[in-house]
Amino acid sequence: MDDTLSETQRKLTTIFCADVQDYTRLMGADEEGTLAMLKHYRDAMSRLIDAHGGRVINTWGDGVIAEFPSVVECVRAAMDVQNELAGQNAARPADGRMQFRIGINLGDVIADGDDIYGDGVNIAARLQASATAGGIVISNTVYDQVRNKVAVGFDFLGPLAVKNIADGVPSYAVRIGEGTAGSLPPSDAPRHSEARPDTAAIRQTPDGAGPPSNGFPAITRPIFGLAALGVAVLIVINILSWQGVFWAAWPVLGVAVLSALVWIAIQNRFDRLVAGLGVISLGIAGINILTWHGIFWSAWPLLGIGIVAALYKILRR
Repeated sequence: MDDTLSETQRKLTTIFCADVQDYTRLMGADEEGTLAMLKHYRDAMSRLIDAHGGRVINTWGDGVIAEFPSVVECVRAAMDVQNELAGQNAARPADGRMQFRIGINLGDVIADGDDIYGDGVNIAARLQASATAGGIVISNTVYDQVRNKVAVGFDFLGPLAVKNIADGVPSYAVRIGEGTAGSLPPSDAPRHSEARPDTAAIRQTPDGAGPPSNGFPAITRPIFGLAALGVAVLIVINILSWQGVFWAAWPVLGVAVLSALVWIAIQNRFDRLVAGLGVISLGIAGINILTWHGIFWSAWPLLGIGIVAALYKILRR
């Protein structure tokens, strides 16, 4: 009995639950293709969950359960998942797209080893089942934590009936694009809708791929273009005024490092901190090469950066 008690404990956590809409139909049409697509989409989902500090607990059938220590990061991860999968689905025919429904709940659960159990998990699963394809539905406990911290609007869906929960669970659909999957149609107007003026819903691009949640791409595209033009001008000036020194290498290196760091900041495909450390390492190595006097002194800062990156990944695990 003591061993059992030592292995199980209660904790408060954020539960992320997802499954595929119309999975049976997709399997009936193409078993091998559907399984390959499911694996590919799950890999993308796992990568984004990890990037936001979450942990995949279980994958069964077409479903995924994960937990997050941060409620805000869990919702951001769900938004990134739906936006990225929408972009991948845009290249597929309408009847061959794999769309996930996501439910998120903040609740008290029983942790048994790497697994979690309890009403907190059941509520997340029920929220997921109520979402539409490509949509996200959250409980009121999640809403209370993220409504002023995540740049999206929310539609109140009313109390959701959950087994063993007498009064139901108030739930909200996250608006992640126009014609938002997971929100109510106009004919079923919600009893409450919140869209803060400074937190407009994320808009889908024409091809169905929504922008990253921080909305940087529209701003950074002209910046990257100007940076490239500036680099080209500097190189031309250096060549036209050539005196045996390629001085343009320094501003070119600086622009390249800054552009890479900005690009990393708007990505959701990998861990931003580790990638940023990698770019800084390349910049330091570039300085070493441009000032080369026969000594590879950059090995020491590169070693330090490598240790920091390794410790960061270990501690996040």
